[in-house]
Amino acid sequence: FGGLLGFLRLLCSRLLLHLSPTGNATEGPTGQSSLPFLLSGSPSYRGRLRIISSVSPFPSSGHFLTPLPDFPLLRKTIAAMERSLQKEYWKEHTVELSVEAMMLDSRASKLDQEERPEILASLPSIEGKAIVELGAGIGRFTGEFAKHANWVLACDFMDHVVKKNEEINGHYRNVTFICADVASEDLHIAPASTDVVFSNWLLMYLSDEEVEDLAARMIHWVKAGGYIFFRESCFHQSGDHKRKTNPTHYRQPSFYTKIFAECFAQEEDGSYSGLELVSCKCVGAYVRNKRNQNQVCWLWQKVRSCNDEKTSQRFLDTVQYSFNGILCYERVFGEGFVSTGGKDTTEEFVKILGLQSGMKVLDIGCGIGGGDFFMAETYDVDVVAIDLSINMISIALERAIGRKCSVQFELADCTKKEFPKESFDVIYSRDAILHIQDKPGLFQRMYDWLKPGGKVLISDYCKAPDSPSPEFLAYIKQRGYDLHDVVYYGQMLRDAGLSEVISEDRTDQFVRVLQNELAAIEQSRDSFIQDFSEDNYKSIVDGWKAKLKRCYKGEQKWGLFFASKKYGI
Repeated sequence: FGGLLGFLRLLCSRLLLHLSPTGNATEGPTGQSSLPFLLSGSPSYRGRLRIISSVSPFPSSGHFLTPLPDFPLLRKTIAAMERSLQKEYWKEHTVELSVEAMMLDSRASKLDQEERPEILASLPSIEGKAIVELGAGIGRFTGEFAKHANWVLACDFMDHVVKKNEEINGHYRNVTFICADVASEDLHIAPASTDVVFSNWLLMYLSDEEVEDLAARMIHWVKAGGYIFFRESCFHQSGDHKRKTNPTHYRQPSFYTKIFAECFAQEEDGSYSGLELVSCKCVGAYVRNKRNQNQVCWLWQKVRSCNDEKTSQRFLDTVQYSFNGILCYERVFGEGFVSTGGKDTTEEFVKILGLQSGMKVLDIGCGIGGGDFFMAETYDVDVVAIDLSINMISIALERAIGRKCSVQFELADCTKKEFPKESFDVIYSRDAILHIQDKPGLFQRMYDWLKPGGKVLISDYCKAPDSPSPEFLAYIKQRGYDLHDVVYYGQMLRDAGLSEVISEDRTDQFVRVLQNELAAIEQSRDSFIQDFSEDNYKSIVDGWKAKLKRCYKGEQKWGLFFASKKYGI
């Protein structure tokens, strides 16, 4: 059976068959129930069947094939076989309805104690809200939602699993339990009827086409300003339960990001709404307990669409730090690095910090993770690594596969992100804070996040005290940088309450590094052009020469800053 299914998948691959999305969500009638979710079917528990595959030749990382003429019979055959395989898979793993069975892990009880509060803390306020929970299982989250929400719809595709959830959480009168097929249009939820659509390990059991289709339906279900939250296993499995087969889609995070970022809905007034990414991060419980970064969760908010392409995140991801741009930078700085000097300066600067096993480190502007992996693997520290660029975080997550180190990556704006006070022993940032306009505000937040005795290390682009030339000013404006002279930069750290501030002008070192990097790129011109393009090569070479010219003129500077937080303050 599995072999036949694989053959049919391969046949479709050879035919370049792309299962295109169905498009618009099915909208049921309104005004027929006091429950804000209007559902189809009856209490007879119509089973939810999900299309998944074990090793699929279909695109599963956001790289879609050009559609060719459809083959309806072949598509239906594959869908039916995959549904059957999926149902058998979950029958096998839900004989015993326990947390261990649902999480497919022998350590599920311990993980659940840490993971469930973490997931709930990642959500917006649900007080008095309407929630659709897809893939509810036996109700690990259902009861938590019911305590605070106005209405909860708990949906799953296995009849006995739904009944178990109702047995556990049925005493909550604000919960409706249904067995429904999220991959079919038989599940009707009224447009703009829910504040939050929540799923935990669901999309990984859907085909690429079904993920696209469900995303298009979700955005219709959510009210303006409402949220979509989902969490998936990416790259590889995490649970240690033995499985005869494993038909799960372990995709790259970028697949999900692309699908939801490109999802739009037309409103009744003719306007369009899209989804804005609020957060994307590793689940910390798995990083801490399994050294595993493959558990990733996303929170999206439904917003009115606009044509503003000048937000910081969009600028970074589409201009300076596009995927191709990041890889070009990495070629210059060395594997895993996108900041001046790569691993050499990382080793030099990190050594100053005196890291010890078990310390907590925050990396602001982590890039693709090279410095974080170095700190975690060399010094056995726990790193929280944040960046505003989803492209950076996506690559970092891919690079984390198999490393087994305690690095938790998160898409976050450091000027808005909240951490508990005195969370970190060290705050580290390399050539990233130049993007931040309100440095005094950020440095105050950093002071609050540091433990007493904690240390700060920053390298950053700076400028001469004099007014910049028109050419340098144009460069600063085009990049959106906020640059200061080295002395004033250090004073801002003191003004935030930090002590023992050391401000060093490292421009001479910066120049030497730039010269060496430029020489290496020029020597490898042919291979660089072969891997990227002549335009990319010219852009890097011209950019490095321009930085050197500004340094020679005394306009551009590079600063290294070290500070600490006094004990007893």
